[in-house]
Amino acid sequence: MTVRRRIVPAVAALGVAPLALTALATSPAAAHGSMTDPVSRVSACFEEGPESPQSAACKAAVGESGAQAFYDWNEVNIGDAAGKHREIIPDGKLCSAGRDKYKGLDLPRADWPASDLAAGKHTFRYKATAPHKGSFELYITKDGYDPSKPLKWSDLESKPFAKVTDPTLTNGDYVFDGDIPKKSGRHLIYSIWQRSDSPEAFYTCSDVTFGKDSGAAADAPKAAAPSEDQIEKGAGESTVDHSGHGGDSAHEGHGTTDEGAAEAADGAGNAPEAKGGGTEPVAAREDLAETGGNSTTPYIAMGGAAVLAAGAAVLFGTARRRAAVSRRHG
Repeated sequence: MTVRRRIVPAVAALGVAPLALTALATSPAAAHGSMTDPVSRVSACFEEGPESPQSAACKAAVGESGAQAFYDWNEVNIGDAAGKHREIIPDGKLCSAGRDKYKGLDLPRADWPASDLAAGKHTFRYKATAPHKGSFELYITKDGYDPSKPLKWSDLESKPFAKVTDPTLTNGDYVFDGDIPKKSGRHLIYSIWQRSDSPEAFYTCSDVTFGKDSGAAADAPKAAAPSEDQIEKGAGESTVDHSGHGGDSAHEGHGTTDEGAAEAADGAGNAPEAKGGGTEPVAAREDLAETGGNSTTPYIAMGGAAVLAAGAAVLFGTARRRAAVSRRHG
């Protein structure tokens, strides 16, 4: 084979590599989910119907955010959180994760649909429409919590009452146990799902009542989680990507089938690690948060390095061959 013929395949490979990187960079991330036991605000309003919610609180939330936010019920996220939740989510915007798209979830009111809870062991369920390795932390509001005021970080107990890494995925739900502290009246459970394969994190607010709700909204409706049929039908109106990503190792286990569960559970014990990050205002990260954004950055970096290395190898190999030919004919 001549030197020219040897070079052609390598050059062709260099031409294909940037195309492959471009395709990878434009693939949207699809890690999504929300708490369904106890039912999160966004899940409850999606269950009621984004176009015609029944409860006064959900009507107000849809009026504030629009129906699309609730068709996208499983995307209350920050793409580059990297564990910096308290730093990047301001007081009064915890339920929306600081995203204007979901600002209706931050409305301070005592009549949000709520779930009945009791102190002691409870089995939590988190619907994962796109499962990923990571950790969950659950916080509950302090005694004296006032739901008629904007939720602040200082309203939550300083430490999570439940924390788990890579919980079991069962029928599309992350299922794990936690010991709920003794409380009375209306409270709120705040969950943080921080992925360990990406800096992306997800957030939920679940309104709960212990014993008799003696607050201003004692007749507030009970929260209900969306059914699988509702989720399937609503997916057609969603702007969220529910599909898998083939061989992209950063997006393994997106399905909610048993096979997807097995993939997501593979490598259990993988502790979360903060990657990427950034402390710019949330508004500046809005586009990134909507897609999970920079989860492809490591692949772009590695791919770029691979292209440069391949190019150097071709040039170096060509120079050596030319030198060898010169010596033979010199």
